[in-house]
Amino acid sequence: MITVTEATANAGALKRLSDEGVSIWLDDLSRRRIASGNLAGLVATRNVVGVTTNPSIFQAAIGSGEGYEEQLADLAVRGVTVDEAVRMMTTADVRAAADVLRPVYEATGGRDGRVSIEVDPRLAHDTTATVAEARQLAWLVDRPNVMIKIPATKAGLPAITEVIGAGISVNVTLIFSLERYREVMDAYVAGLEKAQAAGLDLSGIHSVASFFVSRVDSEIDKRLTLLGTDEALALKGRAALANARLAYEAYEHVFAGARWQALGGARANRQRPLWASTGVKDPAYKDTLYVDELVAPGTVNTMPEATLNAVADHGDVQGDTVTGGYAQARADLAAVERLGIAYDEVVRQLEDEGVAKFEVAWQELLDAVTKSLNGKGVDAE
Repeated sequence: MITVTEATANAGALKRLSDEGVSIWLDDLSRRRIASGNLAGLVATRNVVGVTTNPSIFQAAIGSGEGYEEQLADLAVRGVTVDEAVRMMTTADVRAAADVLRPVYEATGGRDGRVSIEVDPRLAHDTTATVAEARQLAWLVDRPNVMIKIPATKAGLPAITEVIGAGISVNVTLIFSLERYREVMDAYVAGLEKAQAAGLDLSGIHSVASFFVSRVDSEIDKRLTLLGTDEALALKGRAALANARLAYEAYEHVFAGARWQALGGARANRQRPLWASTGVKDPAYKDTLYVDELVAPGTVNTMPEATLNAVADHGDVQGDTVTGGYAQARADLAAVERLGIAYDEVVRQLEDEGVAKFEVAWQELLDAVTKSLNGKGVDAE
């Protein structure tokens, strides 16, 4: 973790990224990062204008115990359940981070300065429970710049509509497929229409759609490597960018359509594409690949700190690298399909694995907190 002083290193590429209309969000949060001033430093010196969290991030932060000892002791004395303890700690961190980002929120009219917190991943296939959890999280954090993360499962889609319809800003997560992304945008638009019918001010409702990038390459590259032909190997590292670029094309289409025009006239905000999972997993690829090659206006790129540092050090931001590449993107995905790698099967697998990984991380967090609470002589059940 860098200090505020170290964060003054050359961040020219980050400024260029911001100038191109890409909002830089940090894909990480911990109490230590907030208390040390590190998060404020990244906002001040590295163009960071938002924060995303997920169950894996909280598992790493709270599971270590660092910075949470006093609150854990208080929770143990109160005899709270482990689920309540986890929610008290995670919402406290998000609330504190939202306060750090509040000036950005005010300066951008609510567009940025956002901090996201996810509903319990065990509810990913339960619409009613997801809606109830989203309302509860918004109430617990009690900050206007919070975004509630809802997974883009089939059950998540109607939950997105209901939560947006209630005037709560949403970060839709775990989007892998173009079809599902279109369904997510439709759910958002339907939610705005619901909010409008209820007389809510649409200008205060914001949303991002987190389209996952690197995991697509990880899975498809694995299959291309198994095929082993020159044609297959030449396609490695191209599917994820192609998928994301075609997602942006779909975004342009939806938010230029007639249905959107009525909402736009009522000061509704577009649901911005957010590039997630942007840390490169294959060391053969440049570590800024999923930043340099996904520059487009009106997008968000949420980066783990290692990627943020890499972009600041040697990122190559040369303007829009998305909108001129739709034909090549379609050709790349078609070439993968011709080799017998089924796109629909891959993205369905990635969604299932994504939900499962967050469930595992959440359970590991619950187990760690249970151990901490019980270690203080209190029954956490």
